[in-house]
Amino acid sequence: MTDQPEPPADADAEAPAPAETPAPPRPRPMLERAGMAVIALLMALMFAGVGVASFASGEAFLGVMGVIGALMVLWAGGSTVLRG
Repeated sequence: MTDQPEPPADADAEAPAPAETPAPPRPRPMLERAGMAVIALLMALMFAGVGVASFASGEAFLGVMGVIGALMVLWAGGSTVLRG
């Protein structure tokens, strides 16, 4: 005798069916993509403005961070908009 209980006879019948592969997502509407592009451009302009103002006042580190932020927003926004 073992200490482990035996599984019920209908254990295989209760097993979940294999999951179906989901359908690929629909592309975003053009109006939504254009809106996201405008938002990304505005955010990039704000980061670039911080960078330019920082460089003008002699804060090189903050200026670099502002420019990097602008580039990151353009990259992320562009990849989101172009992906569809």
